[in-house]
Amino acid sequence: MSIRVLIVDDEQLARRSIQGFLRDHDQVEVVAECVNGSTAVEAIERHQPDLVFLDMQMPGMTGLDVVSAIGEERMPATVFITAYDKYAVQAFDAHAVDYVLKPFGKERFNKAFGRALDRIKRTPTESQEPEWREALRKLCRQEEYLERIAVSSNGRVTFVKVEDVSYFEAERNSVRILAGKHQFEIRDSLASLEQKLDPRHFVRIHRSTIVHLCKVKEVHPWFNGFHVVVLEDGRQLRMSRYQHDGLKRLMGNR
Repeated sequence: MSIRVLIVDDEQLARRSIQGFLRDHDQVEVVAECVNGSTAVEAIERHQPDLVFLDMQMPGMTGLDVVSAIGEERMPATVFITAYDKYAVQAFDAHAVDYVLKPFGKERFNKAFGRALDRIKRTPTESQEPEWREALRKLCRQEEYLERIAVSSNGRVTFVKVEDVSYFEAERNSVRILAGKHQFEIRDSLASLEQKLDPRHFVRIHRSTIVHLCKVKEVHPWFNGFHVVVLEDGRQLRMSRYQHDGLKRLMGNR
């Protein structure tokens, strides 16, 4: 069985690495190499490859844009080439979407290639299209989550890393940010901000409070179903008795 492969990456070193690793597999035919998303779309349409090694981050047209242009249903088996952090990699694993993380070695490459071969050999009824679509949706959301927040103070703009924030608290028409010993304020609603935060790291514990899970030290029962959330710096926050999902996540039950 001959496997027709397309390589898409704007970095020459990555393309060379993939070519080199593929030489160990006799059944592989590299039909084309592309350095950007637009030529990748044309090559997929023209060559109809069985497998695409697709870089996620390219100037202009990203890997996700390529998938969108071709259509998820028509997209060949794909091994994503990504520089995303370990959480995105876990999302790929959980949904059986293949990836290699830059910089990648031969062992990891061959593992992803083996998974791709299994995908190609499946009959249409055995496909995992729901997992494929969900993984893409998760990856899109991953790109959209805030990594830092711009705050204005004394005519200057300061950037606060989201990972440094202990919690967010609603203050009328604004949101107060507590990051270590520092406090900031931004003109936004807590509901709007919540949509921009990675739900793996932040949880709403009260209608006016969102807390960073990694900053929580203890959770104590209080009264009438309420709880007290104790942060690493000793601050204590009240948790609403109606935030059942939040309590489960704080207790490690996601």
